Amino acid sequence: MYGICHLGVVPCRFEPSDKSEMVTQLLFGETFEILKQEGKWIQIRAALDGYECWIDEKQYLPLSLELFAKQSSFPATCSADLVDLVTKTADNSLTPVLAGSTLPAYEHGKLSVGEETFSFDGEITHPQSENENIPALIAEYASVFLNAPYLWGGRSVFGIDCSGFTQVVYKMAGIKLKRDAYQQAEQGTTLSFVEEAQTGDLVFFDNDEGKIVHTGIVLSAGKIIHASGKVRIDKLDHQGIFNHDTKKYTHKLRLIKRIF
Repeated sequence: MYGICHLGVVPCRFEPSDKSEMVTQLLFGETFEILKQEGKWIQIRAALDGYECWIDEKQYLPLSLELFAKQSSFPATCSADLVDLVTKTADNSLTPVLAGSTLPAYEHGKLSVGEETFSFDGEITHPQSENENIPALIAEYASVFLNAPYLWGGRSVFGIDCSGFTQVVYKMAGIKLKRDAYQQAEQGTTLSFVEEAQTGDLVFFDNDEGKIVHTGIVLSAGKIIHASGKVRIDKLDHQGIFNHDTKKYTHKLRLIKRIF
């Protein structure tokens, strides 16, 4: 059994309960495999990153295996606007979509979500173009999220965590990232020095126990954009992140990775 998110953003829980911690979110157009059901809750495995979590059974549309395969294709066209709308063909009803939302089977302003068709006239990403400058794209899409508030488990402009931010930005640029910071740190090629980092590279930071707990994206030499309180730009050097507001180092540098 398979499904697709047909709402703007859907909370995904650690356990099958409204009181359970939100560990991630589904954005419009994202697909998943259904693993099992408990009461009104279904356990899913997200197609994008394999993340397993629970969602309310009222917050998705079922998909056939054929449609799941078709609408899970990657890279996918995404919405590049901060917030926009899709219009359902059947009744002209509107659904809000956020930056990074998938527009399945998008072609000439039309898209399909399950058996339903929609129109969309907003800005889109072009992840499949061979002529695109990937580092520049990552920087452009990252800037869309500036000042978005921090939210544990969030992946949208209305609330986002550090690895949700990097994952969605990279998704918009046509690159798959895993969901959590420590998982993303296992991808790509390790750079030895911060001076080697270029726009679009990922940077990871650890705590006193050596556990990777934070990540962000290099914007340019000595600058990082990351979600900490909000999506913000700070100074980056060999020690870590220097917060320009507090004038203090907030995160200790552990790794620099090039994914593209």
